[in-house]
Amino acid sequence: MEEKKKILLCEDEENLGMLLSEYLEAKNYEPHLCKDGEEGYRDFLKNKYDICILDVMMPKKDGFALCRDIKSVNPEMPVI
Repeated sequence: MEEKKKILLCEDEENLGMLLSEYLEAKNYEPHLCKDGEEGYRDFLKNKYDICILDVMMPKKDGFALCRDIKSVNPEMPVI
């Protein structure tokens, strides 16, 4: 059985985050939803992900700053 691709999903809008997460699960991905940029960065450092999907406007750390932080740790990480 093929291992599911792990996705770091950062979205502060609760309904949209849940909808995206459920959709990704239905497509056989393993999303992990974070509700702000700081939580997303902490989670990125603790876990291994195949791709990151980031909202731009989030509390505590916006998507652009989070993307820069992620790329400073792993320049090859794909980010949407």
